[in-house]
Amino acid sequence: MVTPLSAKKTARNMGRAVLGLTLLLSLVFLSLSPAQTHTTEKSGRRVVHNVEPEYPAIVKHAHVGGLVRLRVTVLANGDVAKVEPLGGNPIFVESATKAVLKWKYVPAATQSKEEIEISFNPD
Repeated sequence: MVTPLSAKKTARNMGRAVLGLTLLLSLVFLSLSPAQTHTTEKSGRRVVHNVEPEYPAIVKHAHVGGLVRLRVTVLANGDVAKVEPLGGNPIFVESATKAVLKWKYVPAATQSKEEIEISFNPD
């Protein structure tokens, strides 16, 4: 038999569980880095056109940030052919990958691999 007192305890325990889970997720995905895109100049190729990734609304609303690291294969003509995730929150990786596939680099004699870091900050 469920009494009003046991129902209150159950509701309070569920509220604590939700709050604990929210805090845990915030700690796991929280990033203090600024909201900007960084490129690592390993081959000396520079980006001539970049598209900023969309900040997924669900994580922005929750004030969750993160850093995504990607390895990008750039063709000789400057087009991005392939994007490989090296690390980061999967929600951010998807958004960053979609944006980086639209980037354009300076043409070169051969294709190259570039490592990119993209930081998402909700503030």
